[in-house]
Amino acid sequence: MALWQQTPNLEQLNGFLKNTIGEQLDIRFESFDDESITASMAVDSRTHQPYGLLHGGASVVLAETLGSTASHLCIDSGKFYCVGLEVNANHLRGVRSGRVTAVARPIHLGRTTHVWDIRLSGEDGKASCISRLTMAIVPLGENGPGQR
Repeated sequence: MALWQQTPNLEQLNGFLKNTIGEQLDIRFESFDDESITASMAVDSRTHQPYGLLHGGASVVLAETLGSTASHLCIDSGKFYCVGLEVNANHLRGVRSGRVTAVARPIHLGRTTHVWDIRLSGEDGKASCISRLTMAIVPLGENGPGQR
């Protein structure tokens, strides 16, 4: 795969969500191709805000989960790890139920940063949120992430 340093394994990626916020919000990695990776998330009482709409923060959790996983798949994980540096989101349309689907595509894959465009849409295919995620690519220390 041209984009991926490691070929995505959807079963393994979904397994990584066990005991995380991704599992709590029913995030699922769905598919990938040469240029993108896709995940979805439930829109229900776990992800609603008080008006019964998808909470903007839940949309950001989906975007950051998808984008950070995409960055991980683009690096040599024996030498580097990646952490979120900045995320923003424009909430365009409310979603009340079903699932939202997010597609992440790279904007920039540099030596020290990755920038991802992540588009969320409801089951009707209409855009609900557009997010941009910047990831820091950090050398792996002898003692693991965070240790230089």
